[in-house]
Amino acid sequence: MTKNIGKKVFITRKIPDLAEKMLRENDFDVDVWPRDRAMSRKEIIKRLKKEKYDAVLCLLTDKMDAKIFDASPATKIFANYATGYDNIDVEEAKRRNIAVTNTPGVSSIAVAEHAFAMMLALTTRLVEGDTFIRKGKYLGWAPMNFVGTDFTGKTIGLIGVGNIGSQVARMAYGGFGAKIIYTDIRQNREVEEKYGAQKCESLESLLAQADMVSLHVPLIDSTYHLINETRLKMMKPTAFLINTSRGPVVDEATLVKALQNKTIRGAALDVFEFEPRLAFGLAKLSNVILTPHIASARESVRREMARLSAQSIIDFFAGKTPENKVN
Repeated sequence: MTKNIGKKVFITRKIPDLAEKMLRENDFDVDVWPRDRAMSRKEIIKRLKKEKYDAVLCLLTDKMDAKIFDASPATKIFANYATGYDNIDVEEAKRRNIAVTNTPGVSSIAVAEHAFAMMLALTTRLVEGDTFIRKGKYLGWAPMNFVGTDFTGKTIGLIGVGNIGSQVARMAYGGFGAKIIYTDIRQNREVEEKYGAQKCESLESLLAQADMVSLHVPLIDSTYHLINETRLKMMKPTAFLINTSRGPVVDEATLVKALQNKTIRGAALDVFEFEPRLAFGLAKLSNVILTPHIASARESVRREMARLSAQSIIDFFAGKTPENKVN
C-alpha cells in the first residue's frame, strides 16, 4: 500500500487521459469535471468545498486566488496545465505554502509555427481569398485580386526571444532570409549568432523598423497593454501585428481603431483581451485574422502537458520538488 491511497486529485476539465492514468497508477483517487467547458468560478468553489482535494490540476481558464484557496484548505499543489500561470495568484499560494507548477517548453515549436502561419496568411491574404470564394464571389482570375505583400527579406520584430521567439527567428531567418530584430529583458547571444538577430535599444525603435511585430512575452504588470494606441502609431502603416502570447498584452479596443484607420496594415490574434469575448468591431474587420487560442493545439503537445502536470503532483507527494515548480 502506497502513501497516496486516499489522496484525491481534481482535474478541472477533460484533458488527455494520460494524466488520469498516471495518477491512478500511483494510487491517487481522481475526479474529472465531466463537462467540456471551462468551470465557472462559482462551480470551482462549490466543488472544492464539497470534496477534500489534496491536489488540483487546473487550466489557464481557471482563476485561482485567495477565495479558491480558502475553499480548499487541504489542497497543497495546483498543477497548471499551461506554460503561463498568470491565472494563479502565485504569491498568495506561496504565503500559504501551496506549490504551483506549470508545463513550460513543450509548446514552443507549435506556437512558433502558428505565429509563422499567421504571418504568411497576412502577407498572402489567404483568409480573405478563402472567404471570397466561399461567398460565391469568385468569377475568375484577375490581376489585381487580393494582391499581397512579400515576406522574403522583410524585417521581423520579436518582442521576447525566449523559447517561442527563438523558434520564430529560426523559421523566418532560415526559410525566408528575414532580418531579425528583437527586444527582451536580456541579451540573447544565441539568436544573434545563429540568425543574425539584432537587439534594439528600445521597444519604440523596434516598432519603427519592423514589417512584422510578433509578441512572445508573459502577462505581467509591465506587459499589460504593452501594445497601446501610442505604440501602434509608432509602427509602419505597412506593418502587421501578431499576438500568440496573452490577450491583455494588446489594448484590443485601440487595435480595432488602428486597423479601421489603417494605422497598421493588419493583425493576427490567437488570444484576446477579454477571452472569449472580442473587442467591439474586431470580428467585422477584413484585415485581421482570428483563431480560437489554438497555437499550442497539437496532439503531442497536449499529451506532454498532461504528463508534466501529472508528474508534478506525483513528485510533490513523493517528497520531491517538482521540476516545474514556479514558487
